[in-house]
Amino acid sequence: MVIIILQKQLNFSRAEFGVSAATVVVLLLLPVGIAVKEELDLSKNKKHDLETNNNSNYLEKPPPPPPAAEAAAAAPPPPENEIISCWSGRSIFRPPDRGEDYTILQALFSLDMLILFFTTICGVGGTLTAIDNLGQIGASLGYPKKSISTFVSLVSIWNYLGRVVAGFLSEHFLKKYKFPRPLMLTLTLAISCIGHLLIAFGVTNGLYFASVVIGFCFGAQWPLLFAIISELFGLKYYSTLYNFGSVASPVGLYVLNVRVAGNLYDREAERQLRAAGRDRIRDEELDCDGVECFRLAFFIITAVTVFGTFVSLLLVMRTRKFYKSDIYKKFRLEAEMAEAEMAVASAAGNGHAVVRDSK
Repeated sequence: MVIIILQKQLNFSRAEFGVSAATVVVLLLLPVGIAVKEELDLSKNKKHDLETNNNSNYLEKPPPPPPAAEAAAAAPPPPENEIISCWSGRSIFRPPDRGEDYTILQALFSLDMLILFFTTICGVGGTLTAIDNLGQIGASLGYPKKSISTFVSLVSIWNYLGRVVAGFLSEHFLKKYKFPRPLMLTLTLAISCIGHLLIAFGVTNGLYFASVVIGFCFGAQWPLLFAIISELFGLKYYSTLYNFGSVASPVGLYVLNVRVAGNLYDREAERQLRAAGRDRIRDEELDCDGVECFRLAFFIITAVTVFGTFVSLLLVMRTRKFYKSDIYKKFRLEAEMAEAEMAVASAAGNGHAVVRDSK
């Protein structure tokens, strides 16, 4: 971010561009070093475990499986006629508990999914409209071209930071304080209203801060959306539900950008053209100057985002008990069962080896 801002404000020489490019390449390669280190540590641990098993000279009794594994082994398999197809229409309105694997139709017709989808339309649609029109907004408010390119860079940088920070913080607060993830989405929508209002009022130099806020909130909504989908509706059909959640972006963009911001911008530009005593020539591109170009549009976008914020509170209320519980319990039980099976298999293998050696 620092390098991009400096490049926008200063005139870099060829050598300075080379240094900045090398710095970026080094930063990009740092995660590779972490991955290599982890792979080496895993390889050492595996080698140590193999040496420990090979040095065993007595037969150990296999450890008893944990209660979860015994219960799973004792439970009879479900009959074939109870297997529900992902497109089965008979089970649409009989969904399982939250956190279990929903079928595709069960999730799409779930009230939780409809609330989440509408909230995303309001939140992502508003922030994406601001990002899509950032150049025109800057030009209409009288910012120089260099500043407008800086706005675009700020949005890109803070979009990335929003994705990282929202994912990390929501996970941290969920584990430590049982803070529901939908409430984090609600707060993100509320914060984005600050950026919309800065544009609507045309605050002096406010577009810099608005670019940061809108870019951050736009990026923050995506990891929250996809994490909520995976937690509420399970992972079995997550890839399909992931793409369904993404559909909210073009829907919100069409409604708020094309139907609202675009039409109001053209209307104000035509009014200014008539006030100047000119008639619009066919296929002439319209230019609008002043805060009035986007004021009404962003007041509407702010109102829509506020409405989406209150709608998201419905999801917070509906899922508060679910997020107060241990939502990762079933994954831990599955991991314990897998570890128990591996321990039993390893102990059995060592036992056979010791018996052969004694013979």
